Amino acid sequence: MSLIVVESPTKAKTFNRLLKDKKNEYFVFATMGHVRDLPKDKLAIDYERKFQPQYEVIKNKEKIIDRLKTLAEKNNQIILATDPDREGESIAYHIGYLLGFFKEEWPNFLEVENSKKIKRIIFHEITKKALEEALKKPIPLRMNLVKAQIARRFLDRIVGYELSPLLWKKTGKNWLSAGRVQTIALRLIVEREKEVENFLMEEFYRIKGYFEINQNYLEAELITFNNQTVEKKETLNLFTGPYRFSKTIINKKNVEEVVSKLKNDSYEVLDIEEDIVYRYPPPPFITSTLQQEAFYCFGFSSKTTMKLAQDLFEQGYITYHRTDSFNLSTKFVFQVKNYIEKKFGKDYALEKPRGYKTKSKLAQEAHEAIRPTRLEEIPKKKASLTANHLKLYQLIFNRAIATQMKEAKIKTIKITVGSDSGNIFLSENQQLIFDGFFKLLKPDFSEKNTSLNELKIKEKAILSKIDQVLSTTQPPPRYNEASLIKVLEEKGIGRPSTYASILSIIQNRYYVEKENRYFKPTKLGVVIVEYLKKAFLDIFQIDFTAKMEEKLDLVAEGSVDFVDLLSQFYSSFSKDLSSEKEKKETIDVEERLNEKCPYCKEELVVRYSRFGKFITCFNHPKCQFKKPFYQKVEGKKCPNCGEDIVIKWSKKKKRFYSCANWPKCDYVVWKLK
Repeated sequence: MSLIVVESPTKAKTFNRLLKDKKNEYFVFATMGHVRDLPKDKLAIDYERKFQPQYEVIKNKEKIIDRLKTLAEKNNQIILATDPDREGESIAYHIGYLLGFFKEEWPNFLEVENSKKIKRIIFHEITKKALEEALKKPIPLRMNLVKAQIARRFLDRIVGYELSPLLWKKTGKNWLSAGRVQTIALRLIVEREKEVENFLMEEFYRIKGYFEINQNYLEAELITFNNQTVEKKETLNLFTGPYRFSKTIINKKNVEEVVSKLKNDSYEVLDIEEDIVYRYPPPPFITSTLQQEAFYCFGFSSKTTMKLAQDLFEQGYITYHRTDSFNLSTKFVFQVKNYIEKKFGKDYALEKPRGYKTKSKLAQEAHEAIRPTRLEEIPKKKASLTANHLKLYQLIFNRAIATQMKEAKIKTIKITVGSDSGNIFLSENQQLIFDGFFKLLKPDFSEKNTSLNELKIKEKAILSKIDQVLSTTQPPPRYNEASLIKVLEEKGIGRPSTYASILSIIQNRYYVEKENRYFKPTKLGVVIVEYLKKAFLDIFQIDFTAKMEEKLDLVAEGSVDFVDLLSQFYSSFSKDLSSEKEKKETIDVEERLNEKCPYCKEELVVRYSRFGKFITCFNHPKCQFKKPFYQKVEGKKCPNCGEDIVIKWSKKKKRFYSCANWPKCDYVVWKLK
């Protein structure tokens, strides 16, 4: 009999269901996640001995390990069936070590005499066929992936456990933290906030003209005035790259003059241009794009999305959700072709499968993209799935099917109306001729099908109306969860599987707050970033972090030694660290308010604790005045008593709004109108 070891009870339950006809051959056991790790209360890495760790069994896992050892002795073979990525490989290694199949002569990992008893299986979907095929083809443990995971873990441990105490000393707050990827993600938000604040907003006008042409009614926008192009495009160089925006040459000073000249001009149709364009479906989901789309479609946080996806994977509904590959299996795409033909007709199915090239430089392990394991629009056995599970499943299902549907066909009509004096208007119209993959996915354009069948060049156009549309140049947008994940991936910072935890940490440490789903740094977040980026010039740069990810990939490939990588990093990092430890400067994280203390008339300040912001007297603790800090909602007053509306947070960290006079005034709502 063989012992199959997995991480979670849900996964074990799915395995048992799939192997029920072989229950006398296999016994499935769940370790409840990681079993061995670095201790939480100390660094536990010996720099002098080639970064030798002091691993220990995770607290409260002793009974699980004892049970696992007993089962291992009773079974002929141990099969490690943890997730197929680096994290799963590392869990598999530590299980094997605790069972006595590996030994550590640091930094080497050696097999023992009876190591043939333990095997590793790899699968990217939990289905009966995939599991049976994996069991037929067990492989040795992939130690290069284990080393890559160890290197990442140690890098993060070194930065976090060395820098965090430094921040405690500088600020007097022993709950702050810094991180190799966490801090650069925070820096993106801080730098963007400065870019927003420094952006010069300018008002300008867009001019729309409405023409009557041979009983046709045409709406068009002014693109040229007096032979001069109306729109001006500008570029700003931001921290993450160029930001492009546009404005027009028409402003408050000249708009009336422009409109007057346009009204007095004579127009005709200058050109009619028709074309057929094709819209192709987006690639199937990978980890980062699933997180982004779930945020935009359902408002799911990245943490929520990953938890739902993990459940769907472990119950066998989708393929492995930690992936950066756009590959789809040959078997799946041909099944999809048959599904499309039956569901939508042969006109919607491709003759040959459509493939997508993975753009990420950091794409690792030969995973598939995220897709359903069966062609079921709604899972048949859905009793264990919540409404949110079903929403995410439907999103994944539709996206995967759409990749193998024909492209949409759109007719575009561009009509140019102008005058001899160089005033030109452009009308752009779009008409959907064939919907293709839009059958499943929402169209990415607005259809504007104006009937202009008898329109001819040189035909007279009468300007019947002009609209002056006031606009303002917009600063680069603040990051929300989706856009921050997008830039992290584009810049090669961290791994998509870690983004959810990173975003949680920077919010839980009160480094950032959310305003209408967008991140804004707090004073605490700003001063921490400003200090760290000056004190440690290299490690919190975008390029440095991205290059480190590339080096970790080389460790996974076996072409870079993980101890050499750690040594190179630490030799530079330790010099900066030693220098900063000797400096006696402190970091001021207080926010001063233009209010006086009601007790002693000293200035009030906003301070931070591990529980959030609070307002206190500058003389605290000599003066005992203290009250909670609630952010006011600009422009909103309580409908009951006229006081300010403030933002509050529930125990589960869900935002709600109440009257500043609560509980005297009982106005409380989840959403503001």
